Amino acid sequence: MIKQGISENLANIAFLSIGSNLGNKKRNIEKAKFLLAKNSIKILKSSNFYETYAWPNKNHPKFYNIVIKIITNLKPTNLFFIIKDIEKKLGRKKSLINSPRICDIDILDYKGQIYKLYANNNKLIIPHPRLHNRNFILFPLFEIEKNWKHPLKKTKIQDLIGKLDNSSLYSIKQI
Repeated sequence: MIKQGISENLANIAFLSIGSNLGNKKRNIEKAKFLLAKNSIKILKSSNFYETYAWPNKNHPKFYNIVIKIITNLKPTNLFFIIKDIEKKLGRKKSLINSPRICDIDILDYKGQIYKLYANNNKLIIPHPRLHNRNFILFPLFEIEKNWKHPLKKTKIQDLIGKLDNSSLYSIKQI
C-alpha cells in the first residue's frame, strides 16, 4: 500500500481565493500560500495573478487576486479559523467592510457542498455567496478548473463568466 501525505478517504477538495491590495501584494499572497501549506493544506493548483479595481471604491489601491485548489483533512470550520488566523498573522486588522487589506482569504467551494455557520461573530457561507458575480474569482477559477460548476446554482463556470457585464470583462488584467 502506498502511503500518501493526505489520506484519500479523508481528503477534501476546496477552492480558496486570496487577495491583497496593501503593501507588497504578490509577497502577501505568496506568504498566505506558505502559511496554508504549513497548516496541513496542500495546494494542488494555483492560478496566475489577476489585477482588478477595488470595489466599491475604485480610489482604493488595486487588488491582486489568485484562486487555489487545495486538498486538506480539515473540516470547513477548522479551515475557516486557520484562514482567519493566517490573515491576522499577515497583518489584517478588523476594519470597515471593503476597506483596503493586506490579505483576504475566502473559501469559495468545499467539496461542492452547501454549508452555513454563524458563531461568535463569525459567518461562514459556502459556496461564497457572491462568487458568481466576481470577475476576480471566476477568471482565475476557470484557469485552474475549467469544468467547475457552482454547487448551488448548478451553473457551469463558462456560463457564469458569460453573464458578467462588460465592465467586469474589461476591468480585469492577468499579470
